[in-house]
Amino acid sequence: MILLDKPFISELLKKTIREHAFPVVKTDVVATFGFSAESFLLQEEQAILQAKSTPDLQIYTTSENALGWIVKNLPFTSLPEKIALFKDKARFRNLIKPLYPDFFFQEVSLTELEDLTLENLPHPFIIKPNVGFFSMGVYKITDADSWQQTKKAIYAEIAQTKDLYPVEVLNPSTFIIEECIDGEEFAIDAYFNSAGEPVILSILQHVFASDEDVSDRVYLTSQEIITKNLAPFTSFLQEISTLAKVKNFPVHVEIRRDHRGRLIPIEINPMRFGGWCTTADLTTFAYGFNPYVYFFSQKKPDWTKILHNKADKLYSLIVLDNSTGVESRQIAAFDYERLLTGFKKPLELRKIAYDEYPVFGFLFVETTPDGSELEQILRSDLREFITLK
Repeated sequence: MILLDKPFISELLKKTIREHAFPVVKTDVVATFGFSAESFLLQEEQAILQAKSTPDLQIYTTSENALGWIVKNLPFTSLPEKIALFKDKARFRNLIKPLYPDFFFQEVSLTELEDLTLENLPHPFIIKPNVGFFSMGVYKITDADSWQQTKKAIYAEIAQTKDLYPVEVLNPSTFIIEECIDGEEFAIDAYFNSAGEPVILSILQHVFASDEDVSDRVYLTSQEIITKNLAPFTSFLQEISTLAKVKNFPVHVEIRRDHRGRLIPIEINPMRFGGWCTTADLTTFAYGFNPYVYFFSQKKPDWTKILHNKADKLYSLIVLDNSTGVESRQIAAFDYERLLTGFKKPLELRKIAYDEYPVFGFLFVETTPDGSELEQILRSDLREFITLK
């Protein structure tokens, strides 16, 4: 079954649900996405009964906002415990400690930040909410001066985002401090099948404008990225499955490969692929198969066949986060048409209500492998596209 929730459902997913009649739990928000009386809608009570009678029930959530429904209504399943295991970053670090015994991390409360001393912390380090989402509250600290500035930024961001997401998604009451993981960063959409075996549905490389950049601006996928990383990433996910003991479980994984070739996870997001129907939809645009269908049918991609004739293609997801430094209430318009002129082959543009969420939209594009079209947008703060009130 599928749990739909805010902030966004793509037209691709809506079409997929209708074509395959995937059962959707009829929560209060479902009608806002255009579903009302379809035969595949399940009343909440029906969904709970189905979960009780189906031990290996497959559940997919479109948004972490839906995690609260699972925690509240399905306490008799293992799902609330597995969700907490992955969402709580400190708990997750403790889970994988046998694999990374020397990795430094420390959990601190919000009230402890003001008096936190840096002497015993690695430099540089990353600080982020222990339960977080979408790079919110994620900062890289290099010295004492940057720490003072970061504390002010954290308090300001908490004030701005406190009502956007439930505590199961973003909870700034505690933070985790971690050593920096240098190296290439990747995102993986995958699921653990009924036997607990990992099935990778997509691999994207997360590129940054600089060493200090921690944004989600650009993700790339290509034949080379997938073929080079499919085997080692599958082996890594098998180690996670062995520790976490998960089955019929979709995940969105963020991982880095350090200078020694070690694969070190940043985080594993439970019960979904990339947020806002992004990375899974890019997979369909790029490679022609539907990850949502593959999950529910327990199907494994034939990557050799799928990647045939893809050597000269690069597919990208561009996250148009509000990096302008201007509050949304001061912005009169965003020039999406000007944005599109920078790309020869845009695949889909999604405009988002930036007065409600800290993002202008998402752009899916196809480019040549050199990625030269992406350089400007990667480094832009997007101020050139906004008009002030």
